[in-house]
Amino acid sequence: MAKNWKAKLHEIIYEADTPAGKFFDVVLLILILASILLVMLESVEDFRLAHGEFLNISEWIITVLFTIEYFARIISIKKPTQYIFSFYGIIDLLSTIPKYLSLFIFGSQSLIALRALRLMRVFRILKLARFIGESNNILRALKASRIKIGVFIMFILILCTILGSVMYLVESGEDSGFTSIPRSIYWAIVTLTTVGYGDIAPLTALGQFIASIIMIMGYGIIAVPTGIVTAELATMDKDDIHLNTQSCPNCAAEGHRNGADFCFDCGESLNPKETD
Repeated sequence: MAKNWKAKLHEIIYEADTPAGKFFDVVLLILILASILLVMLESVEDFRLAHGEFLNISEWIITVLFTIEYFARIISIKKPTQYIFSFYGIIDLLSTIPKYLSLFIFGSQSLIALRALRLMRVFRILKLARFIGESNNILRALKASRIKIGVFIMFILILCTILGSVMYLVESGEDSGFTSIPRSIYWAIVTLTTVGYGDIAPLTALGQFIASIIMIMGYGIIAVPTGIVTAELATMDKDDIHLNTQSCPNCAAEGHRNGADFCFDCGESLNPKETD
């Protein structure tokens, strides 16, 4: 008994629990890293002038391989649109089409457009997300704590508005750059986040004292979102972490529990029957 060829292709491309699936993922990972390296090297003018032909041939090879991968993913599932319009499907398309589009742009006036097409290839770095399983746990923790983080950000915006207004009142008579309340709020945000561009600085003793307090507050405030997400990760149901790489052959949904027989999204069997 042998599995249908589409089922085999799906198992290799979408799942990493089998030897073939692991090998495919390793090869894909190497290609993604190589393509990112090529994009970076191409931005170095001296290297591009000296090795332009090598970069062009290498880019075409990787683009063709990514194209084959893209269509293989489409034909290996029963509902291709589920992949085509998914996050990864859009990223895969955006990271592949720039090289093909460049064939239809001619003339010296299109050089700027070609540069923009080259930049689109950086979307390939997002394909790396497939290989970071723990990122799913972090995303779930961020989603679960989004309300708390939203309230915290709102509090920071209110605090920066108040602090900016206070600094405008204190420093507006000096040549310190606090020329308006919005500009003062900008300074408060930059200072509270400990960025400190230095384009605006208080000159009065009172202004410098307030700025010192804001800087000290910034160190404590930056740690709050991290604490919220960390606490959410610690309280997550442990059962939710025991997920595998099995992908639904019908809708390509991922993140199924260990031992699951049916897709949590469409209800399709995760273990299609074998045929002769």
